[in-house]
Amino acid sequence: MRQRRRKINWFFIAVLVLLIAAVTYMDRFVLTVETSPFLPSPTHTREPESYVTEAEALFDEGKFDDAISVYMEAIRLNPGDSALYAAVARVQIFAGRYEDALLNTEYALLLNADNSMTHALHGWALTQQGDYIGADESLKTALSLDPNNGLAHAYNAFLYGQMTVENAGPYVDPVQIAIAESQVAVQLAENSLEAHWARGYIYYITDNREEAILEYLKAININPNVSKLHLDLGVTYRANGNIDEAIQQYTLANTLNPTDYLPDLYSSRALIAISSFGQASQYAESAVRDAPTDPYLRGNWGYTLYKESQLGAATEQLSLAINGGTAEDGQVIAPLEPVGGDIWLARYFYVYVILLSQDERCAEALPLTQVILDVFRDDPDAVYNAEYAQGLCANAPETKSTATPEPTPTP
Repeated sequence: MRQRRRKINWFFIAVLVLLIAAVTYMDRFVLTVETSPFLPSPTHTREPESYVTEAEALFDEGKFDDAISVYMEAIRLNPGDSALYAAVARVQIFAGRYEDALLNTEYALLLNADNSMTHALHGWALTQQGDYIGADESLKTALSLDPNNGLAHAYNAFLYGQMTVENAGPYVDPVQIAIAESQVAVQLAENSLEAHWARGYIYYITDNREEAILEYLKAININPNVSKLHLDLGVTYRANGNIDEAIQQYTLANTLNPTDYLPDLYSSRALIAISSFGQASQYAESAVRDAPTDPYLRGNWGYTLYKESQLGAATEQLSLAINGGTAEDGQVIAPLEPVGGDIWLARYFYVYVILLSQDERCAEALPLTQVILDVFRDDPDAVYNAEYAQGLCANAPETKSTATPEPTPTP
């Protein structure tokens, strides 16, 4: 007898193969990655040191806000590391965020009160805010902890330099200390941006402009992406009569920090010095766009419009500066406070009273002429033009004058 052969069930075989493949996959790729709840997660956690490296690279690129954000993430992961608070404070000073820098140096000092660099940064931040007594104390502490801290000497040079410029502080002759400190800073920290920056600043305030330019260029060679460095170099070029070079530096500063109005303000004034009034007015307007409620910038724009003979527009902007008012977007503009010692502020006032008196608006002009004579009495141009406006009003309306005296140009 012959037994009948059973027919092969191919469907069953296919299902079996699929089941074997599924079990193999589970064994190799799923079960092997499951971990005990008592073991650390295999997910990679980024080390705080990598954040520091990234933040330093961002700082070198001039991306201060990004660098600050990365440092703050490093602090979140390691809140007990005082060096991180000091590092972010340094960047915040470069970014002009002085209150934040002070706060972070104070955190750092709570964690480690014996760190020279933290005291130095605390002093530098206080200097930027005009607290010269507090800055002096902090920097003395920094140097007592480490007399060879080159950056502390650089910050000290800035402090005594600013005391010299503003005639402030407790010292009779701070400029001599500033000079000595800037020299020590360069000797101890030859490759430091701040050391050459401080040395350049001290050269500038002591009228050694060529030397100042060289030091600023050395600092820029260390890091070309610091907007404030280009501004300071531009100011030095302008003081030295190199207007084209000054504009180039202001343009670089504006590229690095487009929201800062200073590059546009400085550009407008440099161009006024060479009678390029149309371009000056454009830069002045750009500065106002950066800070539309700043009356000082409104005054600068009004003055450039006056030089460009756009008298109606000039009167409008100078009125917003001196009387206050409302910006184009509805924000309130506070009036300027007349303070002596600023030749540009004096110009805003006396050009405005001339324009008012020429329009026979003497009820508005005459009180302002008295303000000018009181506040800006040491400025001969201001006194001359205030008296000229009084003369126009004395003869109005019978002999209205259309002549405008040209103020003595001051770069």
